[in-house]
Amino acid sequence: MNVLLVGAAIVALLFLVLAVGAYASLDRSGRYTDRAAALPVVSADGDSDEGLVRIPVGDWAFRARVRNLSGQGDPVIMLHGWPQSSIAWEPLLSAAADQGHPAVAFDLRGYSPEARPASVHEYTVDKLVDDVCQVADALGFERFHLVGHDWGAATGWALVMTRPERVISWAALSIPHSYSFLKALSTDRDQRRRSAYILLFRLPWLPEALLAWGRHRVMRRLMYRFMPEAHAAEYLAMLAEPGALTAVLNFYRAMGKGKSMASQPEVDLPVLFVWGNRDPAAGRFAAEHQARYMRGPYRFVELDGGHWLLERRTERVVRAVLAHISAYRSA
Repeated sequence: MNVLLVGAAIVALLFLVLAVGAYASLDRSGRYTDRAAALPVVSADGDSDEGLVRIPVGDWAFRARVRNLSGQGDPVIMLHGWPQSSIAWEPLLSAAADQGHPAVAFDLRGYSPEARPASVHEYTVDKLVDDVCQVADALGFERFHLVGHDWGAATGWALVMTRPERVISWAALSIPHSYSFLKALSTDRDQRRRSAYILLFRLPWLPEALLAWGRHRVMRRLMYRFMPEAHAAEYLAMLAEPGALTAVLNFYRAMGKGKSMASQPEVDLPVLFVWGNRDPAAGRFAAEHQARYMRGPYRFVELDGGHWLLERRTERVVRAVLAHISAYRSA
């Protein structure tokens, strides 16, 4: 009995240390939200053509980076992954704009301070898809090229399956077709091992405590050490706000909720898939299996790299995506 009591006391103490460390890491100043709320508003007929802006959608506003909105080329929308923001796309934003494309990367719901609902059910993939289309509508983009990484890729796959009429071409980084990924989870031991972290992220409050403890030490050492300093600073400033880390973890907690994915998983659009063969999150089985769902032009680019392709293989990614967009310009 004494041993059990001692063990329980140690566990309770560890939880207390985590909770206190996570609480101390919060930034309650509201500076990040205030700066976002002060950004200029952009719309289809607005004046903000370049830089960091707000895109109003209903009662919300998405923080976004835009380039060359008055350009005559096809629009390009970019969706960031977890746990990042639109700043990750800066190299591609500039390159796409230089080729005449209106280019937009917006902070997804939960990441944008003015689009951060509390309920887990507000983070289902169907709602993420709605956000993309509503942002496009706000900017006057009837059709657009779509690019996504990580959770942005998961969102993009759902969009091209359910609303293909909005998309000219699709480029996914790191995360393969949703059906292929699910197939890998059910049949491939390697993918189940790679995806074990998802079980942790779906737990209540514990992942927040682990990731925020010590001023986000785990995230600094395991993720953001691969990022440019300015990018990591933006991510940490956003996640330090009360409620932000819970919001971005809700992407995982909302998995399996919401509207069902398309019953017909085939994609009849031009598709580019860029994958790093040392990606710890997405294994080879899913990356190669997805070819069976492609009904349009399909190119698979395998890079010698890990998960953070935008940061570690920037030139290769930008070159591949721009070539893909150029090859499938709208008429």
